[in-house]
Amino acid sequence: MDSGHSRANLVDLYLPSDTLRSRPAFGETIRRRAQYLQKQAHAFYFIFRHPRTRWNGRMIALCAAAYVFSPIQLIPNFIPVVGCLDDVLVILLAARMIQKVTPSDVLAECHELAEDSEARSEGESQWVLVLGIVWFFTATAVSVLVATYIYF
Repeated sequence: MDSGHSRANLVDLYLPSDTLRSRPAFGETIRRRAQYLQKQAHAFYFIFRHPRTRWNGRMIALCAAAYVFSPIQLIPNFIPVVGCLDDVLVILLAARMIQKVTPSDVLAECHELAEDSEARSEGESQWVLVLGIVWFFTATAVSVLVATYIYF
């Protein structure tokens, strides 16, 4: 009954020795998947704008974006977890379909454009954080001023 292979040898076949064999934390896995989806969405933006993308690929991307941003959905987004799951499912299905109808060289080119764009925007994220903090404190100050004017 023994096939002559131990479990460790089978693991060595599927995982290179330099990879981390312990399971990452659940939060780390979710963060990696979210980053992957963000990169894919950025690449699909470039695919949508690419001149060699066929019309059916563009329509798939347009319909998926329209569903995600539409206020009318099968499961409303205000339901805590399930409301976002249908959006993720639509995005993943649209991603699979776009990958099937788009030529592989266009996919590769658009993924490279997305990587380059992401590398250039690394410095811009600091400015977004600073502007967000300034906006928060400004909104808080204006709210306090309006509240003191109304109540006093």
